[in-house]
Amino acid sequence: MNDMKQEIENRVALYALISRLMITEVDEKFLDTIEKDETLLALFPNYKNWSKRKEFTTKELIEQYYNVDFTSLFLMHLVPYESFYVREDQMIDSGRGNPVIELYDALDFKVELDKARVVSGDHIGVELEFMYMLCEAQKKALDANDKEGVCELFLIQKGFLKDHLLEWGSMFLINAKRESRTPLYHDGSELTLEFLLSDYEYVNEKLNTFCQDVK
Repeated sequence: MNDMKQEIENRVALYALISRLMITEVDEKFLDTIEKDETLLALFPNYKNWSKRKEFTTKELIEQYYNVDFTSLFLMHLVPYESFYVREDQMIDSGRGNPVIELYDALDFKVELDKARVVSGDHIGVELEFMYMLCEAQKKALDANDKEGVCELFLIQKGFLKDHLLEWGSMFLINAKRESRTPLYHDGSELTLEFLLSDYEYVNEKLNTFCQDVK
């Protein structure tokens, strides 16, 4: 149980990191979080060794490089919304008929579109935040020794990864990595894709072992 608690805490931390990176422009506080933690910094190898980090202040890097890259990837050239990838008409669907939004409603996950600066809840940053919320709930269930609750959340996570984030997010992240102009978003896109794939394997492994005896 202690091992699983640490594993879930690690998942919470990573989903928090990548959802924040994908949902809005970075700020100095976010970058400090990465740079002051060697474990996190190691997840961004090209960013870590980027020469411009020594040439410019963090504020200058944000204004001249990171904000420009974010705008290009998430607001102008690529479309970070699931409905664009899965609908034949490639329209972004922010309505109640969107299965992602229906799932959010069923699990009482509230999306503040204005605050997040997204037009629909099926934005990749919001979907990653939803996984963060599920992992947080799982940590609480584990602390309460609620094995059924933990396993129910593993099932929800498996379905959401399989049917949503991995179904379309992999395409977006591959494109984002290719189109990125800064090591921050190059490494961030690669990290997110690799983590989602490994997390899906982790969830399946726990369902087949830890949750084997749960009806």
